[in-house]
Parts: sequence; C-alpha cells; structure tokens
Amino acid sequence: MNMIARVSTEEERRRLEVLVPSKEVLRASGQVQSLSRALKLLNSLSHHAQGSTLSEVAHEVGLPTSTAHRLLTTLQNERYVRFDPERSTWLIGVQSFRVGSAFIRSRDLIPTARPFMRRLMEQSGETVNLAILDRGEVVYLAQVECQKMMRAIAGPGGRTLPHTSSVGKALMASMPEADALRILGGQDLRRETGNSLCSLEQLRRELASVRARGFAIDDEETAIGLRCLGSVIHDENGNALAALSVSGPTARLADGRMMSLGLAVKAIAAEITCEVGGRTVQ
Repeated sequence: MNMIARVSTEEERRRLEVLVPSKEVLRASGQVQSLSRALKLLNSLSHHAQGSTLSEVAHEVGLPTSTAHRLLTTLQNERYVRFDPERSTWLIGVQSFRVGSAFIRSRDLIPTARPFMRRLMEQSGETVNLAILDRGEVVYLAQVECQKMMRAIAGPGGRTLPHTSSVGKALMASMPEADALRILGGQDLRRETGNSLCSLEQLRRELASVRARGFAIDDEETAIGLRCLGSVIHDENGNALAALSVSGPTARLADGRMMSLGLAVKAIAAEITCEVGGRTVQ
C-alpha cells in the first residue's frame, strides 16, 4: 500500500507540474509581458516628436500610470527614453536612435526587395526593375525577368534618362521641383522617341500627375513599343530611396491594364518601404 501510495503521489505531482506553471515559467511570462509593454511605450513615444506626458502615453498603450512609470524609468536607465522635467514629458532617447541607426546601416535594399519583385513579376507577368538616380541618370540595380519571349530588358548597371523612364519620373516627383529640375541641368529635355517629353513645362505637368496617381508612366518614351510603370520606395525620412517598375511591350501593357498595373506597382513599392523601415509620404 505504501508503494502504491508513493507511486500515486509521484504521478500526481508530475501531473500538477504540467498543469501548474513553475515559478520559473511564471517569472519568465511576467518578464515577457513587461518587455511587450515596454516596447509598446517605445512605439507610442516614437510617434510623438514633442514627447508625451506620463498620463498621455499610459492612456495610449492602455496601462496604469504606475506601471507605465516603472517601465519608463527602466527604459530611461538604459537611455532608450528620456524625461524632460521642464515640460514633464517623456521622449525617445539616444539608445533608441543608436539601435535604429544600426538597422539602417545593415539594410541591404536589393536582397530585401527581390522577393517582392518576384511576386510582382508573377502577378503582372512582366519584367520588374529596381533603380536609383545617379549623376542625372537612372541606374538599374536589379531585375527579375518574366518568362515570356517578348520582354523588356535593361539589366543591372544599365542607364537611361530620368525624364523618359517611369522610375526616373517617379523619383523626381517625390522630391521638390527645384531639385528635380536641377538633376536635368535646367535645360530642355533630350528626346529618345517621338513620345518623349521635350520641355520643362511638360515635365512639370507630368510630375504633378505622377504625384496625384502615386505612380509614373513611360508610354513609349524610352523606346517605341515599350511601356513601363514605376513607383517610389521611401526611406525612414520619407525621402526617395529607389524606385520599382514593371515594363513590357505595349501589346501586353494595353490601355486597359495600365491603371491596375500601376496600382500594383505602387502597392508593392509600399510593402518594400515598410520592410526596409521606411515611411510612405502621402
């Protein structure tokens, strides 16, 4: 009987250990909850450049002020937040900036963008490009080609004019007009085809349309028989980091597809912006 009792007691103890968390598990769970709450406080403060009072930030994240104060004090000790006694506000601290800067330094646009580019290629059935502006020209950084026999090819390292390409116009539309015109040297525009923009006034009107749509169009302006649609990828300050485009022959990029393809490029560019820690400007 004693042996049976001991076995039963041991089995019961093991069963209870499974059902009832140990002190270590409870402690770890509490630590995770505290970490989650602290991160919510950081996220809240990151949206308020002028800072927030204790009651404001606690209300925003749904915490008691006593809990919020304890967590903010811990974050302050590690310099992730700081307190301004003159205005009684909490702000993001220097250590948060250092962590964010480390991410920016480690960010590699091409590997990050490539899965999104492949998805856009599969959705559209057309070639997808990634490009930047360099010394007054568009430079293609990467490309995901479609499998169709007729396809647009402007491989990595290829260059083209910014005012004739969708990526170039998208990038120029994202910056102040004076900066965009400075890229072109303030002179009339060189033609590549009969559809190319040939005056600064035409370009001004075109860039205004790009801003309104959220994507740019190259309608046989770089090469006859080729159409492209491009949209901008933004960095953490809302500035243009690069541009994404879909390109293909006019036979496939017909008028009826242009709006839907343009919106698809815009949506994928916004996803890449989010992935690299950028901020889309409305």
